[in-house]
Amino acid sequence: MHANFNDREAHTRLPIPIARFREAARKTIYEHAKQFDDVQTVSVDDSWFVEKFVNGTPDTMANYVRLYNDDVDEMMGVLVPSARYRKGHYAYGKFTVPQPHGLHTDHSAEDPEGAGEPICIARIETLGTHYLAGDYKAYDPKTQSMLKALRYWIAVPEGEPENILGELLKRETLKTIPVNRVMLMVAGNSSENTQVTQHIAARPPDGGLHSAFFQRQYKLT
Repeated sequence: MHANFNDREAHTRLPIPIARFREAARKTIYEHAKQFDDVQTVSVDDSWFVEKFVNGTPDTMANYVRLYNDDVDEMMGVLVPSARYRKGHYAYGKFTVPQPHGLHTDHSAEDPEGAGEPICIARIETLGTHYLAGDYKAYDPKTQSMLKALRYWIAVPEGEPENILGELLKRETLKTIPVNRVMLMVAGNSSENTQVTQHIAARPPDGGLHSAFFQRQYKLT
């Protein structure tokens, strides 16, 4: 992937951790997130930088996001030299959504002709993301039907989506991204040479959980 990121066989081995958060950093981020009883979601673009660091005083989360952005950009310059920043966002606070988003991918609506692209995500302290492991094409029809239930959050002959989520985690068809790690996976649009990472947010318990989420996606040049 260093020379050619769009290598489908390599994609089947992602996501992989490329860094971890220091204890002091994750504790500070988590304590800041605990100050909010709803979820704050912020896009990272030029106007964000001007608002937070030129015209204003950055808050705790913005400072850590800036450090995350700089460090991840530096790592990607080594791992995938052709990667250039496309878009990103972060979210923090109390996550209380009663059901997860369906099994989904992060795509590139800005570039419909684009194929696979690097994306780095991190969950702090709680609510690690689940992802579909291995080669998607290798799954049998019954498993494909179960995945359809999660993708559209609908009932299928194999059962209800809530039960299917638990069953696929038990089988390790779905695995869980560890918290406090920077994970490299695949975003973008499907093509013959790519396998875009399919993932689903972990389900918060009744009453919700505080957490923080950082995401940074790249285009290839």
